[in-house]
Parts: sequence; C-alpha cells; structure tokens
Amino acid sequence: MKLNFANPANGAQKTIDIEDENILRCFYDQRMSSEINGDDMQDPLYAGYTFRITGGNDAQGFPMKQGVLLARRVRLLLKKGQSCYRSRRAGERKRKSVRGCIVGPDLAIINLVVVKVGPNPIPGLTSDDINNPLRLGPKRASKIRKLFDLDKSDDVRKYVVARKTTFHTKGKTQDEKGPEKTVVKRPKIQRLVTPLSKQHKRRRAVLQRRARERAVAEKAAYQQLLKQRNAERRASEAARRSSRKRSRKTE
Repeated sequence: MKLNFANPANGAQKTIDIEDENILRCFYDQRMSSEINGDDMQDPLYAGYTFRITGGNDAQGFPMKQGVLLARRVRLLLKKGQSCYRSRRAGERKRKSVRGCIVGPDLAIINLVVVKVGPNPIPGLTSDDINNPLRLGPKRASKIRKLFDLDKSDDVRKYVVARKTTFHTKGKTQDEKGPEKTVVKRPKIQRLVTPLSKQHKRRRAVLQRRARERAVAEKAAYQQLLKQRNAERRASEAARRSSRKRSRKTE
C-alpha cells in the first residue's frame, strides 16, 4: 500500500510504498478525517507526528467518499455538488461506484496530511531545505484575511501573493529575441472595500431612492388624473341624463 503524505506548511508532497503490516495496521478501521498518531506506526521516523486521513483509492482507482460508512465499494446516485461526481448537464444524476470512507486492506493508496511535525524530519517532506512558496493565492479579500490572519484595519493589498514572470521581448526580426523583461503579476482583489466602491454603493442607494420617490409621485399624479377623469365622466353622464329628461318634457 502507498501512503501519500502532504505538508501544507511548505507545500511538499511525498509518496512512500509501505509493505510492513505493523505500520499499516493503525490505519485499518479508521475513517476519513481521523487523526493518526505517528507513535502507533511503530517506526521511529514518524514518532511525534500526527497525520489526518483525507482520502484514498482502492486497487481499481475508485475514490473514497466521505459519509459512506462502509469498508467496501458501493454504487450511489449522485447529483451536482456532491463529491466524486462532475455533472455534464443541468439536472443530471448518475449512479457511480465509490469506495466507503472506512480504511481497509483493499486500498491501494491513502492520502495523509501532516497536522503536527515530530522531532525527526522526514526527507523530502518536513526537512528544512524544502520551500515551495504559493504560486497562486486567494483573490477574495475575506479569504486573504483568513489566510494571513489579518484584521479589518490591515491593508489586504500588501498581502496578495505575487509571482514574477520573465520573458523575452520581441526583437527586430522574427528569429531574434529581445532583452529579457521581468513582470510582477498580482491578481485583482475581489470584494475589496475601497472609497470608490463605497461611492458606488452610495450612488446606487441615491438612484434607488430617487426611483422610489419618482414612482410614488407618478402614482399620485396618475391617481389624481384618474379621479379627474372619473369626475368629468360622471358630469358628462349627468348632463346627458338631464338633457334627455328636458327633451321628453317638451314632447
């Protein structure tokens, strides 16, 4: 069985093929999101570590699905928004084979995340020489604050993950390359509250208030016009009736 370790602290990832049942025995009958103590793996390399099970695949490649409390494969009717399924059409549902969330010996690989680092560094995973910085960071302002634990008074624009891109400019001919140019790219922050966005919000509120006042005024004018038309209609009908009465008396 393979163990796929991931360390979110430095972005490292390592897959280890383990055949020792003494190490794998502590994973059996555990569920997804369960935390495994490295001391139970009976290997001094993992002593002091804490790992969390995030998923896995069986020998045929079917993924584990959270919430299916079985140690075998089942067929479920899945729809859009559920894990282990990607809908192709609107309203589509499909019966798919998924593996239960309980770890068993039939799995081919288990995905683990390092929650706590022990005293012994694992080569290629927790050693100090590994540094894989984030290439792409979050764009939404609230998620940037959550990633860097910022306060609302902090300027989010200073904490955007930037990346440098180096390319050759165009030369005089098609085959000739120009000098190198380095450009720093940053994503456009979404839902960022700025004085301009506040001004736009105030403008929308003013326009809504004006539209509401205009609708009320137009309704009042329409009611007044309707009242006047009804009065004129009643007056014309009364005049018509009186003229008929006078004509009958003269006859």
